[in-house]
Amino acid sequence: MKKQFIISLVLVFTISMSHSQQIFIEQVSVDYAKTVSVWPLMKEMEPEWFERQKDYFPRETISYFNFTGDTAKSVYKRTKEADVPRGLWFRPFADENVVYNDYTNNTTITQKPIYEETYLLQDSMLNIKWKISADTRTIAGFNCRKAIGFLFDTVAVFAFYTDEIMISGGPEGIHGLPGMILGIGIPRLHTTWFATKVSISGINMKTVVPATKGKKTNRASMYSSLNKAMKNWDQYGQKMLLAVVI
Repeated sequence: MKKQFIISLVLVFTISMSHSQQIFIEQVSVDYAKTVSVWPLMKEMEPEWFERQKDYFPRETISYFNFTGDTAKSVYKRTKEADVPRGLWFRPFADENVVYNDYTNNTTITQKPIYEETYLLQDSMLNIKWKISADTRTIAGFNCRKAIGFLFDTVAVFAFYTDEIMISGGPEGIHGLPGMILGIGIPRLHTTWFATKVSISGINMKTVVPATKGKKTNRASMYSSLNKAMKNWDQYGQKMLLAVVI
């Protein structure tokens, strides 16, 4: 009986210590690798044409981004473009976006270069309907929980977030979970974003400012304008349009 009592005390002490040592981070810098599976993406759009042309496309592209922010605001932008071997062709959609999010006011200012035009989108942040699951995985040293969300009611987003980082943000315009998103997959775009490094000290919040150059617009106006311009682009245009508006 005495032995069981001592064991119980040890367990209570251990659990108490683990909770007291849990870290809650409010400021962070996260490096992401964005991977586009080019072959499946292109094959889905134009199967017969792709089979004839596939050797001119890389199997995948990887570009690199940084997210810097706290619980009030963040900025996300590319740090290194995808390295496409000479002789091959493919540029990832929406790879030059600069995304500034204001979590306090639920607003975004996003610079979106699209061919010869640069848009400066000023609007509310995306409305994403999330459902949290029990699945977990470790990303960049953090234990993350899986969530499934829907953009525009039909586009599935698979995300992994950690509640150890108390920022409701993530890559691009994806947000809205009770913690920092360190991994995302959007099957319709054959694209994933995964954190490769998380820094929690020496964060330079002076860099967290919105872009200022571009044609000012909101999401609905930009979508309407691009939809008209790409109406004859079939599946390619629809994929690009989706990538642009997230």
